[in-house]
Amino acid sequence: MKNNNLKLSAFLFFFLAVTSFSKAQKGYQVGDLASDFNLKNVNEKMLSLEKYKQAKGFIIVFTCNHCPYAKAYESRIMALDVEYAAKGYPVIAINPNDPKAYPEDSFENMQKRAKEKQYTFPYLIDETQSVAKAYGARVTPHVYLLKKTDKGLEVAYIGAIDNDTENVNPERIAYVAPAIEALLADKSPGIVQTKAIGCSIKWKESY
Repeated sequence: MKNNNLKLSAFLFFFLAVTSFSKAQKGYQVGDLASDFNLKNVNEKMLSLEKYKQAKGFIIVFTCNHCPYAKAYESRIMALDVEYAAKGYPVIAINPNDPKAYPEDSFENMQKRAKEKQYTFPYLIDETQSVAKAYGARVTPHVYLLKKTDKGLEVAYIGAIDNDTENVNPERIAYVAPAIEALLADKSPGIVQTKAIGCSIKWKESY
């Protein structure tokens, strides 16, 4: 009887742990309103979306230094900012990784990367990983396209930048750019969610 109780207790603990983890990972869905955040940029200054008074929305990209997928998409992330920041949709890049797991993703190395590649967009560190958890980000890169509405920042698209993870397909299918073009034309994006493919986010051990 005692063994059965122990097994039942162990099962309940495992079930609650998995359920809690799943809930923590769920994050925002398309149509949800995203909360603002205040994170440190590579220029040592704190940044929140509220400071972008003229923005129509944001291209939030969870990314990092070390991931080969993030590196493959780096030039395309930069191109999105060049193309759409002036149209009201700037890129906001966020590194959610635990630098203890990957020292290459440390704040100092973020600063070096941003300077070396001449990023035109902010590159923020999510030290507590609270923003990544709130969004439900799973991998790098993982994109959340937000649009400003009277109610707040509405999630308009979630997923990948395009379907070319290795940056080798000249006939790639873009997802983020057409979604922004639709929003600029006061239309709903034709595709609102795709599967983000990349390196898993390196969560802190306490998570």
